[in-house]
Amino acid sequence: MKFCSECAHPVVLSIPADDNRPRFVCPSCGTIHYQNPKLVVGSIPVWKHDGVVHVLLCKRAIEPRYGYWTLPAGFMENEETTADAARRETIEEAGANIELHGLFSLVNVPHVHQVHLFYRATLLDLNYAAGIESLEVGLFTEDAIPWEDIAFPTVEFTLRSFFADLHKNNGYGLHTEDIRKRMSLQA
Repeated sequence: MKFCSECAHPVVLSIPADDNRPRFVCPSCGTIHYQNPKLVVGSIPVWKHDGVVHVLLCKRAIEPRYGYWTLPAGFMENEETTADAARRETIEEAGANIELHGLFSLVNVPHVHQVHLFYRATLLDLNYAAGIESLEVGLFTEDAIPWEDIAFPTVEFTLRSFFADLHKNNGYGLHTEDIRKRMSLQA
């Protein structure tokens, strides 16, 4: 940050009184500019047919991780709930109609200032299609998931936790994880 969004004066990095960490502060108007983590919210859209569980994945049409597979997810917008964001992102990226269920995973990614949340969801029909941020979308059984081509550690953690719970046959829990390791963005 270089300039104050309140008065356009250049900001300085300093520790405000009664605080414990550096913040961008405007010496002209006194505004303290807090920077907080962003929420990435998505769903685990599931289709069950003849007792076989399939998960809907999207192949990314944008960077980072262009061409890699992910769950439908994206940044939460202001004036949305996390559930609203999960539904919107699923429609935007996969064109999928879902019924949203409980929160399934919460993954902290502090080195990129993000928290990722994924909800379990049921596909209401098979009318899905790639949105502008997806090259393609498809249904995958656990064995058919392109594990080597999963875009992000948060998605891999969520998918592996989902299938582990599925095999236990005693319901779904809330899964949390802290991912502190930076990933290489090179293929």
